[in-house]
Amino acid sequence: MKERRVTWLIALLVLALAAPVALIAAEKSDIPRRPDGKPDLSGTYDIATLTPLTRPARYGDKATLTEKEAKEIAEYWAANLAKDEAPSDPDREAPPEGGVGIYVPEFEGAAGKVGGYNAFYVDIGEGNFQIDGEYRTSIIVDPPNGRFPPLTEEAMKRGAEQAAFRHENTGTAWWLEKGLEVGPYDDPELRPLAERCLLGFGSTAGPPMLPVMYNNLKRIVQTDDTVVITVEMNHDARVIRIGGEHDPPEIRKWLGDSVGHWEGDTLVVSTKNFRDEIGFFMGSRDMHITERFTRMDDDTLLYSFTVDDPSTFTQPFTGEYPWPAVDERVYEYACHEGNYSLGGIMRGARLLEEEYRQGKTAQSSDD
Repeated sequence: MKERRVTWLIALLVLALAAPVALIAAEKSDIPRRPDGKPDLSGTYDIATLTPLTRPARYGDKATLTEKEAKEIAEYWAANLAKDEAPSDPDREAPPEGGVGIYVPEFEGAAGKVGGYNAFYVDIGEGNFQIDGEYRTSIIVDPPNGRFPPLTEEAMKRGAEQAAFRHENTGTAWWLEKGLEVGPYDDPELRPLAERCLLGFGSTAGPPMLPVMYNNLKRIVQTDDTVVITVEMNHDARVIRIGGEHDPPEIRKWLGDSVGHWEGDTLVVSTKNFRDEIGFFMGSRDMHITERFTRMDDDTLLYSFTVDDPSTFTQPFTGEYPWPAVDERVYEYACHEGNYSLGGIMRGARLLEEEYRQGKTAQSSDD
């Protein structure tokens, strides 16, 4: 009898331990699934959000916002964008020399401060996103301050070299004034990838895949062995193989080589083998990025990523944010097809260089 009681006690203990697991399984059974039983990630998602990638310094280690703070942020952006979305006066005069920017301070300086398109084209979301009912202050969650880790010496040197090519548009050949041996307009391939329509700006295609100023739709198409993410901006499409090995390191791609596997109901994607020029502005060819796609419910995916780039950062960093599903379609993004504008950029630079040389010649004659 004593042995029988022990056996029953063990059976009851096993059932008690299994109950939470069974409950979790029941909850997860509510999410959409494919015929093979894997979660169905397919759909179109709008990832626009007012939550920044890195946490503003004023928040320190504060990871969340109060309801009041989130409302104030949403109202601020709604008011400013509405003001800048107003139709322009067709009888307005030309902007003053040096330009005036546009109304929204964060976008000041568009098109060389003479005014680009207005906020009608801006789509940065309507509020900070929430996870577990909490408004987040940043997408980055680790380090705890929500900011990038310190840069390596190699990265700081690389950044200084790149900074020499970035300069305010003064309407002059500033690169000649600074005495650069190689100017930013000496070769079309020196221009940024987004300007050349090779990749969308701001790491919109990733990885990591980040919200940007507009065109934030992502469409996922899923089969048993492949997941394809079509990005609204530009023509970017990420093809993720499920299972298998990475390509050899000598085969390098704009978006890296992505291989996924399932860990329970989460699709884990490993990406490496990047080119020297990539979408993530601070990354290097040595980046290794791990992403996780988890369906939270019928209408939401949770996207998280960890960037490990020892050539750039002194430690890895991690971010996460939700992808809300939308009933919209991804249309063509025409990025001055054929790079017609690139010819104008090059010709404009040659004219400025000629003006500079003529000015130098005239100055020498006066002396």
